[in-house]
Amino acid sequence: MLDNAKKNFTLVVDEGTFSLEQIIAVAKGMALIEISPDEKFLAHLQKSQTILLDAMNNGTPIYGVTTGFGKCCGKRMVGDVALQNGRNLIRFHGCGTGEPIDPVYVRAAIVTRILCFARGYSGVSVQLLEIMAAFLNRDITPVVPSEGSVGASGDLTPMSYVAATLMGEREVFFEGKRIPAGTALEKAGLSPYLFKPKEPLAIMNGTAIMTGIAVVMVERAQRVLNAVIYATALSIHALMGNAHHYHPAISRAKPHPGQTFVADEILQLLTSREESSAFESKALETLQDPYSIRCTPQVAGVLYDTLKWVHEWVEIEANSSNDNPIFDPETNQVIMGGNFYGGHIASAMDSLKAALASIADMSDRQIAVMVDSNLNRGLPADLVQLTGDERLFNHGFKAMSISSSALAAEALKLTMPAASFSRSTESHNQDKVSMGTIAARDAVRICCLVERVVAIHLLSAVQACEIRGGISARPKLDRIFQRIRDIAPSLYEDRPMDKDIEAVARAISGSDLFETIHA
Repeated sequence: MLDNAKKNFTLVVDEGTFSLEQIIAVAKGMALIEISPDEKFLAHLQKSQTILLDAMNNGTPIYGVTTGFGKCCGKRMVGDVALQNGRNLIRFHGCGTGEPIDPVYVRAAIVTRILCFARGYSGVSVQLLEIMAAFLNRDITPVVPSEGSVGASGDLTPMSYVAATLMGEREVFFEGKRIPAGTALEKAGLSPYLFKPKEPLAIMNGTAIMTGIAVVMVERAQRVLNAVIYATALSIHALMGNAHHYHPAISRAKPHPGQTFVADEILQLLTSREESSAFESKALETLQDPYSIRCTPQVAGVLYDTLKWVHEWVEIEANSSNDNPIFDPETNQVIMGGNFYGGHIASAMDSLKAALASIADMSDRQIAVMVDSNLNRGLPADLVQLTGDERLFNHGFKAMSISSSALAAEALKLTMPAASFSRSTESHNQDKVSMGTIAARDAVRICCLVERVVAIHLLSAVQACEIRGGISARPKLDRIFQRIRDIAPSLYEDRPMDKDIEAVARAISGSDLFETIHA
């Protein structure tokens, strides 16, 4: 169970807009979540539920409440039959496959579903929001299979696992174990939730899973960007590269914000106590560095700019009523539409996939330059630090560069847009679907691969800088050099490097190592 005394703050949910950072804080267990007790907000929630109940009493057909689902919407349900229909919706969607989704993504999904309901269009009760908040605060996380969503009508199958656990069915992660949901509820002092009309559909019929994943992915991708900027600056030092490739005039001539940001960051990191020319190769053939180094602002800048609009789209989705039907408090109407469709998340994640994979490709090429004695401007082949006979049977970063190439290739392979694979489902009622959850899952996999490539890049660059020397004259670079060395020691004699890679990759994805380096 989470230690509530150690929380940084409590996110109080009302009809307002919340940042991705706030959602992530709750998802990672760094903040509690509470439903606002404000009377105006509660009345705001109640109004959409009143519209729903009035429509039911008047005999108005309401999709998924008094009708069947999807192609079966011609069936009419009333009374207890309608309530059982909702419970059956949860149960027959219990057909997910694959490994469970990481709990942090599931928790983010639950937060986004609470925010969806707080918009006041879903017709649900405040009690539903409260039980979902209780799950988060007590660290009860539904076990949600990763496969089975086409991203429209929303994340039906994966979110059925969230709905089922609220009523005490299926499994959850609780107190470090995977146990029956009913057992966890009992241990946590909670009762199984009794769904009211429309609530099962409201939980399931939206973009919560893909959006929850996307929320966390924005943060992870930003950390990758920060890390690869440092890795490139270290590579420039190690290869006696040219600082003039990042001159402000170049970005003034082509003023993409991302290009400008990355070039400025690299120049800051290359700041030294001596003239930059003191660190640069004087050979005529090194007047221009290879593209993978020289064009880092133009490559990594694309990720920076992609993250800007992806952040905006994901934040809008996370704070939206991505539900169907909706109950409009302005017109008192029951309105059926397509807000469950995950097209924006699909496009955002497909684009982020490509931008991230390009980083892996760039990093891998920089590693290839550093280990090649024909290209690395005087460094030993494979960055072997030993001399004499020992150099003959030690291999340095030879295999590391091969692993990097394999990881980069896999990341690039996964960039095929998931949204391009829409296919008709559910008796051609769902004849156009987003595949947004597949796009988001692919983005997670690509990001994991890229984090490892950049980890190898950092390890290679630090090793190369160690051999080259002079890093202490560049204080900002020296600081990151020392921090990497705190995680992974120098390589002399051959040894396994897998734990070093994982340790640096974890530092990229889960620490502030690359965010506070300028402090």
